[in-house]
Order: sequence, then structure tokens, then C-alpha cells
Amino acid sequence: MEKKRTAKILLIGALLLAPALIVTKPAFIARAASSRPQDTAGVKEHQDWPAYGGAPENNHYSSLAQINRSNVKRLTVAWSFDTKEEGGLQTSPIIVAGVLYGIAPTQKVFALDAATGELLWKFDSGIRGTQPNRGLAYWANGNDKRILVGVVNFLYALDVTTGRPIPSFAKEGRIDLRENLGREPASAQSIALTSPPVVYKDLVIVGGRNPETLPAPPGDIRAFDVRSGKLRWSFHTIPHPGEFGYRTWPQDAWKNSGAANNWAGMTLDPQRGIVYVPTGSAAFDFYGADRIGDDLFANCLIALNAQTGERIWHFQGVHHDIWDRDFPSPPALLTVKRDGKEIAAVAQTSKQGFVYLFDRTSGNPLFPIKSRKYPSSAVPGEAAAREQPLPLRPAPFARQLLTADLLTMRTPEVHQWALEKFRKVRSEGQFVPFSVGKDTVVFPGFDGGAEWGGPAVDAETGIIYVNSNEMAWTGALAPNTGENSPRAIYMSQCSVCHGEKMTGSPPAMPSLVRASERLTFTQVATTIKNGKGRMPAFPNLTEDQLFALIDFVMSGENKELSSSAPPPVSMKYRFTGYHRFLDPEGYPAIAPPWGTLNAINLNTGEYVWKIPLGEYPELAAKGQKNTGTENYGGPIVTAGGLLFIGATTFDKKFRAFDKSTGELLWDATLPFSGNATPATYEVNGRQFIVIAAGGGKDPKSPSGGMYVAFALPQDSSAQSARPQPKD
Repeated sequence: MEKKRTAKILLIGALLLAPALIVTKPAFIARAASSRPQDTAGVKEHQDWPAYGGAPENNHYSSLAQINRSNVKRLTVAWSFDTKEEGGLQTSPIIVAGVLYGIAPTQKVFALDAATGELLWKFDSGIRGTQPNRGLAYWANGNDKRILVGVVNFLYALDVTTGRPIPSFAKEGRIDLRENLGREPASAQSIALTSPPVVYKDLVIVGGRNPETLPAPPGDIRAFDVRSGKLRWSFHTIPHPGEFGYRTWPQDAWKNSGAANNWAGMTLDPQRGIVYVPTGSAAFDFYGADRIGDDLFANCLIALNAQTGERIWHFQGVHHDIWDRDFPSPPALLTVKRDGKEIAAVAQTSKQGFVYLFDRTSGNPLFPIKSRKYPSSAVPGEAAAREQPLPLRPAPFARQLLTADLLTMRTPEVHQWALEKFRKVRSEGQFVPFSVGKDTVVFPGFDGGAEWGGPAVDAETGIIYVNSNEMAWTGALAPNTGENSPRAIYMSQCSVCHGEKMTGSPPAMPSLVRASERLTFTQVATTIKNGKGRMPAFPNLTEDQLFALIDFVMSGENKELSSSAPPPVSMKYRFTGYHRFLDPEGYPAIAPPWGTLNAINLNTGEYVWKIPLGEYPELAAKGQKNTGTENYGGPIVTAGGLLFIGATTFDKKFRAFDKSTGELLWDATLPFSGNATPATYEVNGRQFIVIAAGGGKDPKSPSGGMYVAFALPQDSSAQSARPQPKD
């Protein structure tokens, strides 16, 4: 028995030390730069998609019009690239000078010939990334050209020609983002770069994904020198003494509180030198007795001087967030028209289904925002904010209050089931504090409304397109025991997602019931150490705590902890877990639509159109079509009059809509669901639309890691490049 325990401890130790032992080497270099597509003198060969969201402004817009309303039905697969990995993809690739740069499910980085899908090079850091990764960034100055990409807690600078790390950048080509956060030891901090950085001049600006439980590092926004990797500035989202916002927290909260981080990505106005940073909630998400106050800069849209990191303006969307209502996506920059004048604006979508619109420079709202009073919390120690700000226009793009008349009518039996469940919960709309011992409805759910895919903005019309989830979830609080035991560690660190009974909310938060029947000790240890999917890493656990937690997950036995093991960080009350309001067959227990696609004119705040997005194939076969479904990944919009979007979780469809009317013009079935934002580009006079298709959201379907590019047949591409009528 002692030998077995010793072997397990040695295994855990090896896992904990693994990052320090990794030697960064490219796994495979397939082609040299000389074999890439070449420019022909006097001919414009390429039109790129060089940044996440298409451009620094993150508007998801392309001026390409070769593929248009008249010919989109002729789209066919031009090429596909299979990473031959499982796990799903959320990545939006970038395309520069005829080369596509992408990421595999395990966070290998690769370059493809964007015209053919042929592999040029692949970089394997040696780290098996299992958390989401949504993209990468590009920087060039003369012949110095770099890909900047996050792999778990490291930011790499790779040579665009070979994929090799650039040795002069930081330490052997990478920055360890756990360092320079003011928390020691750095190795015990949990941070991952799940969204791509922003590049401004010679700076690379990053946020990061932090745990939603304590302990968690602060969500500092940091800029590094793009050549050397040296830290140039930091903006403290949990303010230090003397900094703006310090008094919105308890004294010295900056030493102990965590998160208030930018996990969703950022947007840049390169002309004004402003970076727009949406932030998430502070840890712990659902009980904030240790952070009484508004908690600036959690749940904010912050405009920072991109050169210095100085705050220009901010807007806080949720004061003292106790509902996990992060700003979930980078904002989009656009120009709106008011009283005959053009105004540079920034639009931010929210999980609640709101669109906030601000003057880009001053932060002044361009539609009225009104503070509304909400109930206080009855939970001892908690102090919910008295008021929350709501935009008066546009109207929310998701329903705001679940009532009995909005319950499912799919069958009489499931309606009765839903009605009985509904009578047992509180449903009073937005910003109602959770209760102890009774579930409260969160609607739209924890997954939005809007999510990380972000909106698209039509540069020609000022119309914003945003896809939305419309699901109900429930949650509650329960007392913490405060004991120092494996179960207490589980309750403080794991139950927020997997639930107090380990049932989870699959597939994003899998069940741990009978985990030992399908998982090995090594698999559980690796997941706790590295994180996986929505789960962050937990490097803060001591060896004894980690061993005890794994044993508890595998056996369910609450064995005694070593007396030397520190007690887990815990609050007096804990969240009982995320629970989707689903009927017994796994469908949403509310009336459709369960997912929508919305077009809103931001010049006026009026809706142009609104349609359900997605179907359940088995329900559609029985005649229940156009229900809408859960969807992840955003749209893009083009001058060809089209809006392209994958996103839908269950039907695996990739669709093209008429951007003016919402009419479906084309669709194709992907090998896996396209839970990612597509990109469009032109190489050698031919326009392509590409999307990462990996699935992973539907528990009944397998996951993978493919990139699929569509184009018009070659004989029709040149004929199709005629101008399209303006909307």
C-alpha cells in the first residue's frame, strides 16, 4: 500500500514539474517559405484576414464580394485539413499573404497554404493543451515576422517561415504568464491564454483565463515588448493602493482577491491608440462577502491607452457581480450616424442579451442607460449592489424573464414536468441574488445571451449581427462546512462546476459519478493539474491536497487529510453547481426559440430582423423545425451581401444568410459542428470561406479537429467578381 501511494506521489510530482522539463522543439517542418504562393508583378494576389475578428477593430467584416447573393448556392468544399485530433475547436484562423495559421485541439500550431490546405509547418510545444484556444496574432516589421500565440500559460513568438520559437523573445521564445502578477510562487498561479493577444506597434497585449474560485491570481492586463518579451506595462484590474477604483474593494483586496480578468479577448483602435478590454467577474463568482463594494474593474469595458496602459474611461456593466455575468466577447468598433454626423463607436454585447453602445473616445453612451434598483441579498455576509445599469435601447436580444407561459409545449407530458419543476424555483428576472437552499432561475443562462464568438458589424450599414443562446439555468447557495477534508477541497474548488453530488452539467461540465470506471488516476491528475475545457488548472493544491482530491473523486471516500495540509480556501457559502433547465429527454424545458440570430441597426437601435438559429435533427425529422439551438462561435459579414455562421451545436450546419433580410441562401453539413467564428480571404483572385469544425459540445456526437474551406468552382470565380447592388 505504501509503495502504491509513493508511486502516485512521484507521478503527481512529475506532472507538477512537467512544464519546467519541456524542451521547445518544432515537431515537424513540412515546407520552406520559398514554396508559398508568390505575388505576380502588378497583380493583387491576396486579401487577408490578418487578425482575430478580421481586423484590429474586431468587426468580423470583409469587403470581398466575389461570393455573393447570386452565386452562394454554388459554394463547394475547396479543401479540408484534418489535425487528426479529438477535443473540439473554437479557433478562428488568421490568413496573411496566402498562408493560413491555425491551432489544433491540443494547441499545436500550424501553417497551411491557404489556397490548397497543404501543410507548410507544424509546431508542437510539448505541452498538451486541453483548454479552449480561440486564435493567434501576427506582427511584422520588415523581414521580422512573428506569430504570437498562447499555449496554456505560455505566450510564444514563432517565426512565420519555420514555426520555430524565436530564441531572443523572453526565455527560449516564450513568456510564462504566471510570472509578474504579484503572487508567489508563480508556479502555483493558474492562468491560461485562451483568446489571442492584441498587437499594437511593438507591443503584444494580453489578458488571460483565471479560476472562478479562490485562490486565483488577479486579472492584470499586460503589454510585452514584441521583440524582447519584456514587460512594458500592467493595468491592475484589482486596483492597488492609490489607484483609481481602490476604494470600491475592501482594503488590501488586491493581495487576496482574484480574477476580474480579460478571458474573452480585446479590440484595438489603431488610429487612436486605444485598446478596449472587457473583463469578467471577480472570484468567487457567486458569493462576495470578502469583496463588498462595486469591485472595479470586474465586469467592465475599459478603454486603455495602448502605449502606456493608462485608463481613459470605463463602464461597469454589473456592480458587485454575484451571477457570473462577464462581458463575454471582444467589442466591435464601428461608425454610427446621429443627426447627420458620423460618430466612432464601440459596441459591447452581454450574456444578459444587451448591446451597449459608447462613443469610442469619451465613453459617453450613445443610447440611454438607466440604473434600476434590485432586491438586496438575504444571505448572511453578502451585500448585493442596490442598482444595476440597463440600456434602454436596443431592446434585449434574449428574453429576460421566465414565466409559466414560456415553458416547453413539446409534449403535454414534458410541459407538466416543466411546470412542476418551475413551481419549486424562484424566477424574478435579472440581478436577483441567489438564495440558500432554493434554486433561482438565471435567464438567459450562464452561457448567454451573447457568448465569446462576438458580433459582426456591417461597415456599410451600421447593422450589428449577434447570435444568442436562449436557455434557462438554475443555481443556489449552500453553507460550507469549513472542514479540512478531501470533500471540503472538492466543495471549495470543484463543486461550483461539477455540483455537490458530482453530477455536473454535461458536456461542458462532465459528471464525475463513477469516475473510476472510465478514468485512470493519471487522467484525473493530469486534468486537475492542466485543466480541460472550461475547467482551469489547479496548481495551487499541495501534494497532499491533490492526492486526497483525486482519491475522493475516484472512490468517493472522505479520508482524513494530513495534519500538515493547509485547509482549502473557502467562503461561508458555496455555489451548489450549474444546472441547465432541461426536460427528461435533454431538450430545453422552455418554449423555443432556443437560439437566435439578430440584426440590429445601431444608427437607430431598431431590429432589422430576428430568426431562430439551428435545429435538433431528430426533432426536425418529426416536424419540429427552426427551434434554434445552443450556439457558440460568431458570424462574419461581407460586402457580397452575405452573413456566414456555423455555431450551432447539434445540426453541424454552416450557413449563409442574406444580410438584409435573414433569408437562408445556402448551407452545408460539416464533419463536426463549427463552434468557431469563420474567416474569409482571397488568394490568387479566388475568395475562400474557412471554418474550424471540431464539435465537442454535443454529448451524443464525437469531437475532432478539422478546418474546412469553401469556394466557388474555379470556372465561375472570375465571372462572379462583379459589383453587387448596395443595400
